[in-house]
Amino acid sequence: MTDITDEENEARMQRGELYYAFKPSLVAKRKKAAQAVHNFNSAHGASRRQLVELWKAIADDNTPLPPPAPTEEEDEILLQDEPYIDAPITKVDYGFNVKLGKGVYVNSNATFIDTCPITIGARTMMGPNCSFYSGKHPIDPFLRNGIKGPEDGMSIVIEEDCWLGGNVIVLPGTTIGRGSTVGAGSVVTRDVPRFCVVAGNPARILRSIEPKVPNPNPDSKALSDEVVVAAASITGPV
Repeated sequence: MTDITDEENEARMQRGELYYAFKPSLVAKRKKAAQAVHNFNSAHGASRRQLVELWKAIADDNTPLPPPAPTEEEDEILLQDEPYIDAPITKVDYGFNVKLGKGVYVNSNATFIDTCPITIGARTMMGPNCSFYSGKHPIDPFLRNGIKGPEDGMSIVIEEDCWLGGNVIVLPGTTIGRGSTVGAGSVVTRDVPRFCVVAGNPARILRSIEPKVPNPNPDSKALSDEVVVAAASITGPV
């Protein structure tokens, strides 16, 4: 492993450049995320507020929640724009690179390899066993050199109002455009245009989508504001 400071190593990771994943500082951050995931998965019978707080711990999100409502039912309404994540979560590498927009729904057994930012726009939903891999490895086996060699990555962006069926895999450097549907079991290897249906391995366009009802969120942009802000906080202005 080359002589590189922890700060520069982590900066390279965030930029998608070659870095070393097994330096102690990054190992410690993955252990912290793993413990936070364990806490989330162990919270059987937790309230909506407790689950939101546990997810925020995974995502290293210090944004304060509003004060609790008088009843749990009212509190659920108060927190309706927070992401919904079903346990168990299979794996989150770091957490701080996972940014979920308003009302995102993540079904059980999700995996986030968040070497680089993974941003998911408002109201996007996904079935169980979906995986998001923003990390990758050199194809040169001698450069790769097992766990001693460097890795890199590319960001993943999923825009607003998407639907991903169960067992979808999203690979590094891809964007899924607003309002698109990805069929169950698909592997997304390249960008998906807005408002279309894709399926297969690799995912291919099957048809376009023409919405039949009025847009209930007419002020929404192609990529939700909170996701743009989240991405900018990690990678700079988008």
